[in-house]
Amino acid sequence: MNSTPATASPSAPDAGAGPALHFRRIDLRGRELTLAQLRAAVPRAAGERVASAETAVAGIIADVRERGFAALTELAQKFDGVTQVHPRVPAAALGQALEVLDPAVRAALEESIDRARAFAQAQRLADVDLPIADGAVVSQHWVPVRRVGLYVPGGLAVYPSSVIMNVVPALAAGVSSVALASPPQKEFGGLPHPTILAAAALLGVDEVYAIGGAQAIASFAYGVPEGAAGDAIEPADVVTGPGNIFVATAKRLVKGVVGIDSEAGATEIAILADATANPRLVAADLISQAEHDPGAASVLITDSEPLVDAVAIELDVQAGATRHADRVRRALSGTQSGAVLVDDLAQGIAACDAYAAEHLEIHTADAPAVAARIRNAGAIFVGDYSPVSLGDYCAGSNHVLPTSGTAAFSSGLNVTTFLRAIQVINYDKAALARVAGHVVALAEAENLPAHGAAVTARFV
Repeated sequence: MNSTPATASPSAPDAGAGPALHFRRIDLRGRELTLAQLRAAVPRAAGERVASAETAVAGIIADVRERGFAALTELAQKFDGVTQVHPRVPAAALGQALEVLDPAVRAALEESIDRARAFAQAQRLADVDLPIADGAVVSQHWVPVRRVGLYVPGGLAVYPSSVIMNVVPALAAGVSSVALASPPQKEFGGLPHPTILAAAALLGVDEVYAIGGAQAIASFAYGVPEGAAGDAIEPADVVTGPGNIFVATAKRLVKGVVGIDSEAGATEIAILADATANPRLVAADLISQAEHDPGAASVLITDSEPLVDAVAIELDVQAGATRHADRVRRALSGTQSGAVLVDDLAQGIAACDAYAAEHLEIHTADAPAVAARIRNAGAIFVGDYSPVSLGDYCAGSNHVLPTSGTAAFSSGLNVTTFLRAIQVINYDKAALARVAGHVVALAEAENLPAHGAAVTARFV
């Protein structure tokens, strides 16, 4: 579940239902397409202004590195309209936010935390200690990073669930220092939204900063020195969390300085469906992700043209009845959304793998078997009773997932994001002697004789 922050009030309904919804169709039937052709054929957003975003983000990163808190203060005023001296959220504000939290919301957050924690703890990988020969042991030990910086976006919606999805796997991994940043909100006195603060308090995270966008990523990547404004922000080893194109670009630019989870962009859902699918449920799930922002992608992949017709009718009806009707219609009518008609299930699976959706729902006969054939997706939701909304909040899975086709090579946020595998080699003299000749031979083959000499020196 990713988002594109904007200036609209998180709770304000969109204005009006707008024009009739246009959900475009892409017909792949009767065509033999290569993987490259499939990737070009499936719906994608029109190219964002990546070059201009990189220029702007590089300037922000350089400014934060050079001027520290002074730059953060100016950026908070420029982008968020708030006056800020130091971005650290006072502990009292975290406690107060939790104290006044709606009991129903608190109960939902606690349930989500419990399920996410159970799944995250089960993801811990076992260390390996292999006696590879007499007197020779090679080990691999999983060690958590020391410190992580977690980003939770603001904008069109409030995302306390993203606090859970970022914090829980980091804590399960054993990370000892966890810091969280979320944009300052003018209507809340320059602090992040109180529900964000309450979620952090529930998880025991007391280092929270009111910093948004690329400047938050820069602050975590490089740190901010102590100054007249107050205490330093320590640099992190890993930075995670979703955001808009500026956040994604910032993460790309600091990758290598710190580890990142992925360059997440606007949310997307793909639904693989056949004639057995319920068009009302398919439409509801497409709309559920379209309400994130106008750039959200909602894609239906099916071999049933009657289903497309029925879903189009449902989309028009349901979109008109939802609170954020204009936003939903814009998302569903965009180039990033639409129905893809395929010849059969096999071509549908190929199209799904080419699209590599952040969220992929399976609405087919024998959905579990079909899900098992999918190779590329951030998360797969199987059958009528596993909607993406469940994964967004309370399934136990993580909703910070790769977007824009990157699920072909990236994973969703999980415990291993915060772990490193360290290899340990422990040979005794006899064990080294048994392979010394092999080491010397390979060293000579690579014209690196000193490598071999470093071994033979031990037997002189």
